[in-house]
Formats: sequence, structure tokens, C-alpha cells
Amino acid sequence: MPRRILQGEVVSNKSDKTIVVKVERTFKHPLYKKFIKKDKKYSAHDENNEFKIGDFVKIRECAPKSKTKTFEVINSE
Repeated sequence: MPRRILQGEVVSNKSDKTIVVKVERTFKHPLYKKFIKKDKKYSAHDENNEFKIGDFVKIRECAPKSKTKTFEVINSE
């Protein structure tokens, strides 16, 4: 099964070895035909605590590392 790769902005890095990434997506509303922006936050594993708030990163789906952490950081852009 392929792993999802998402990209977004780091909004929190307060936890040890964990960052929170906000991923934004746009889609067309099925009835009103307008484009809508939605965002979702994902917890991602950051082994070396190297990413700061405001960085844009790519995250990849992985096996669960904790209750909420199922993504890991690939690299920054």
C-alpha cells in the first residue's frame, strides 16, 4: 500500500521529537461549485528536533509511533 506524502507548514514544535504540521487543501464544493480551503493538523516525528515554526516540510505516512503520531518528516523545502 502506498504511503501518503503531504506537505505543509510547521505550527508547533513544543513537544520533544514531535512537530505539528498544518496541511491545507482546496477542493470544489459539489453543489455550489466554489473552491474551498480546508486545513488539518498532523503530528509528525522529528528525530533531531531540527524544524522550527514557519518551516515548510514534507511528511510521509508511517507505522504509528504513538497514539497520535503516524507521520514522519522526510525533508524541508
